[in-house]
Amino acid sequence: MTAAGASDQRGTATGAPVLGVTRVLGAVIVPFLVVAWAILFLVPEDTGRWFAWPVQPPMTAMLLGSIYLGGAWFFVRVVTARAWEEVRLGFLPVIGFATLMGVATAVHWDLFTHGHSAFVAWATLYFSTPVLVLAAWWWNTRVAHRHDGHLGAGFSLTPRTRAVAAALGTFAVAVSLALTVWPELVLRVWPWSLTPLTGRVVGAIFVLGGAGIGIARRSSWRSVRLLIQVAWIMLGLMAVATVRAWDDLDGGPLTGVFVAWIVLVLAGSAVVYVRMERRSRGQGASP
Repeated sequence: MTAAGASDQRGTATGAPVLGVTRVLGAVIVPFLVVAWAILFLVPEDTGRWFAWPVQPPMTAMLLGSIYLGGAWFFVRVVTARAWEEVRLGFLPVIGFATLMGVATAVHWDLFTHGHSAFVAWATLYFSTPVLVLAAWWWNTRVAHRHDGHLGAGFSLTPRTRAVAAALGTFAVAVSLALTVWPELVLRVWPWSLTPLTGRVVGAIFVLGGAGIGIARRSSWRSVRLLIQVAWIMLGLMAVATVRAWDDLDGGPLTGVFVAWIVLVLAGSAVVYVRMERRSRGQGASP
């Protein structure tokens, strides 16, 4: 084992650190996500020229772009976090997202712009990331189990908050499953135009909401804090996208449900965050 690897496995007073190879993986992923966000969110009407395939309508492009910027912040924190516990809960949702994006790519292979550098990057990312991130999660978890047994889990969310998180996570996974397996049925009622490909992409986005299930199972504030920050970035940008692409929405009942979902989750998570941060400062907990 190298000296750096030995240092990674010794652990710290705040818990086992993120392994060095995992920090490198995060650093490699971040630029791809930032570039994808810039294309999809800033110039959503021009994805046919700059992206792996023409993403239409702009609402779908900006929705995906919102996810990428939130993901970039997550992996920045993977690079800089002091302990594995701070980022651990985000890995399984990322694995689910990347896996479903790989499935969508394979199923709709002919719809992509083959030969474009953006498609090469896209295919490389989604056919490798599920394996690499899964390996990183497994390795870090094994090391953390050996070093963190003596550490307290820290204070947790209230049972009510955990129940709400579990309900939201279960709902998100159900939507993801429906869009992935039966996109033709769901796109008939979706509040903006989707194709089977973009339906499966949106399904992959929703699986990220399954993080709520992980929050409910193990809800130490150290583990949850980053997930709320990532959700703020994603949902905040989705709110901006909704305003920018309002004409893409059909104005039906599900439009109202979608908007209400964004507003309520943003507001509710802000209340939880403020309360838990006050408690953290009051108890002198590690950030």
